[in-house]
Amino acid sequence: MGKNEDDRAGISDEEMARFMEQAAAGSGDAPKEPSARARLVTERLREERSRGQEPPGWRTGPAWQEMQGRGRRKRRLKAFAAIVLVAGLALIAVRPELVIDRITGKTEVRQQAKNAAPLPAESGRPTAPPAAVDPDQPTLQQPFRGSPALQWADGAAGIEVPEATAVGGMSKQQVADALEKTRQFLIAANLDPATLRGERPAAALAILDPRQPEVPQRLEQSLTKPTAENTPVLLFTRFDQAKVKPVGDVVKVRGSMRAEQGEPGELLVVTDYTFVHPMTNGGTSVQRTIVRRQITLSLLDPARWAATGDRLQLRKYVSEWSNVGCETADGFLHPDFPRAAPAGSAPTGPAVDPYDRSRDIEGEGCGTVTRS
Repeated sequence: MGKNEDDRAGISDEEMARFMEQAAAGSGDAPKEPSARARLVTERLREERSRGQEPPGWRTGPAWQEMQGRGRRKRRLKAFAAIVLVAGLALIAVRPELVIDRITGKTEVRQQAKNAAPLPAESGRPTAPPAAVDPDQPTLQQPFRGSPALQWADGAAGIEVPEATAVGGMSKQQVADALEKTRQFLIAANLDPATLRGERPAAALAILDPRQPEVPQRLEQSLTKPTAENTPVLLFTRFDQAKVKPVGDVVKVRGSMRAEQGEPGELLVVTDYTFVHPMTNGGTSVQRTIVRRQITLSLLDPARWAATGDRLQLRKYVSEWSNVGCETADGFLHPDFPRAAPAGSAPTGPAVDPYDRSRDIEGEGCGTVTRS
């Protein structure tokens, strides 16, 4: 028996002789002698099977479906990343201020202003105007952005009634009742949606004394036949809903009220409030109409005065409007929007900070504002 190169037994002499004869005759298959590498692989497989192991992929072939699936997922992931990148670039192209604001720090300033705690209620007239804030422009989503009113109370929550005490000849209960009625009047005249859209301010009128000389008739005439001299906006906040709409349902409010003694048998409720109404003309522009009112209402003792005991009378009322047209002859406030030509006559008066509640409302006419 011959030997192979690795000294293992090969085929016998007899088998080789038979092979030579068959080859000469042109028949038969030559026995194939496995190479050394093939024998090594065969031996390794025999040992792995004896241990109960199956070489991965040897019988089944490579898991090409799984490999192809991973390849497709990778390609999809790359495609998705490309789409996100394109969308981001489109967004930057449309709104480059989003990137600019981050670079300049404006985004951080806006976030700080948005997260600032609400101001505590006023206990009396402030001694200085509000501090300067970043003069940012309002938007439909953030109508109070860039305004000191951002930290003011929302709506009726900004009209707080102080604790009542007896004043002059009025009991504590009478004072408390007068304070609450005054609060309801301010809400009905400046926050009631019906009043704001130009309807008759019935709830506010119901609080006033119909026996007060001249006043009920004058108010009625201002509502039915308004003029520049006798306009309802002196007392009621009204907008022409055919031209403007409120932005959202929040009106920012800040102010205070107090009770004090007037004439004998008279209780005065002195109020000073500023209302900030964000308005839009149907586009993307937002204008904040700022209305400040200093109103004094009185509760009269019917034993001393010709009065209805449970109603309030108007003792004094002065108003100031900002960011609106100067003329109010039709009984409405008309906001002036950015990029629009100002309505009415050009302003001639001094510049005023509409958020400065440390000053009194003085004078008449048309002026300018230092901020909106």
